[in-house]
Amino acid sequence: MRQPDLGLKVADLRQQKGMTQEQLAEKCEVSARTIQRIESGEVDPRAFTLQCLSDTLQFDFMEENASNENLWLVLLHLSSAIPLLIFPLLIWSWKKNQSYKIDKQGHAVLNFQITMLLLMFLGGFLLMLVPTIFTFLGKRYVDTGLGIGLFEIMLLCAPMPVIFIGIFCTYQGVVNAMRALSSKPIRYPLSIPFIR
Repeated sequence: MRQPDLGLKVADLRQQKGMTQEQLAEKCEVSARTIQRIESGEVDPRAFTLQCLSDTLQFDFMEENASNENLWLVLLHLSSAIPLLIFPLLIWSWKKNQSYKIDKQGHAVLNFQITMLLLMFLGGFLLMLVPTIFTFLGKRYVDTGLGIGLFEIMLLCAPMPVIFIGIFCTYQGVVNAMRALSSKPIRYPLSIPFIR
């Protein structure tokens, strides 16, 4: 892992374990200033320090391969093209402890997927609710001037939310996969931050 991602991951893992920079420095037998400089991305740690950080924070900083990371990032983003939460969840849960980028971008993909699934359920619910209300009110046939009733038009439009959400998810997945490959920031609009 390279700086600045290495420093960000060290800081993130240290905070998750409830350790101060001084406590981490003591366990790794380095100065607190060294930990500060590593976390801020100013320096690359020596092999001994990196191994000690790996042992203390229970994360293998030395194993990571950048090309392998890019492959998993692309798969993670492309899995968001299909609004099924299981694929990005499997990739993220399997690789989150091996890469800071996969961990952070996985959060964005999962938040996007959860938001899109909720929108699909909401769209499906509304499409079932409106014809039910018309039927309950006894207005099964409302003339639209097109030769077919409103109820039939709504039945024909039932798959539209799924189609539009599918196209939107596919577009966002492909665009963000390309952005991740070129080390540009990823963006998933309309996402609700369920996972932080």
